[in-house]
Amino acid sequence: MKKLTVNWFIEGNIDFESKKYQVLAYLQHVNACFHKNKLYPDLNDLIFHYNNLLSFKRNKTALCKTFPGKLKAIDLQNLKLIYTKIVEDNEMMEQIEQIISYSLNKMSPALQEGKELYEFIDSRLAVEPVGLVPLYPYHGYLLLRNGSERDTRVYEYQITIFEGQDEKYRGVNTTFVTSYERSFIFSAPEAIRTDLILSNRAIPNPAVYHIVSDMNFPLEQTLLPLAKRKLVRCISDMAG
Repeated sequence: MKKLTVNWFIEGNIDFESKKYQVLAYLQHVNACFHKNKLYPDLNDLIFHYNNLLSFKRNKTALCKTFPGKLKAIDLQNLKLIYTKIVEDNEMMEQIEQIISYSLNKMSPALQEGKELYEFIDSRLAVEPVGLVPLYPYHGYLLLRNGSERDTRVYEYQITIFEGQDEKYRGVNTTFVTSYERSFIFSAPEAIRTDLILSNRAIPNPAVYHIVSDMNFPLEQTLLPLAKRKLVRCISDMAG
């Protein structure tokens, strides 16, 4: 996988042509994954790098503080190394600004494609509670069916709530439990819920949600991450 480091555009040899091929190789990998309906972790990674470039472009103060210094002289009398800021080098700054502008222009279409793919796949997922929803719906089971596959995968989920500076956020952790092959006995989510309750007495009245896609998608890179987000939104809406 062609990864970019956090400060890839100001690391090493700051040369427009070399950085240009670096970002193109990265985007080639990202686009290839998107074309296979694989969203993660590449979509999050792309969003990070795009926003990182924007913040550097908009915030000159942060830019100056982040840049390494270039050794200018050695003060032998006081045993000091004297550095000059690279940002004082106008030619180098022009290179960096060119790299940032080029990269943003190239990343923007890929980012748009990723967002449209996310929205499309999200629209193909249907979620519904199975049985009565308990008063505490933040711990239970997620039943996940992937398009035409015969198996329903079961995950135990735990939703955590943490507060940011201005609002509350919700995250979800999942652990794979088992899978049920579609059969006469386990053809309905309600039957799976009943069997889960009988199998695990420690959770006598679990919240159970069934998410099904009407198309097949890569499980780990796409379906499960989007299903988890869909689950959190569904529970958040119900909880207010």
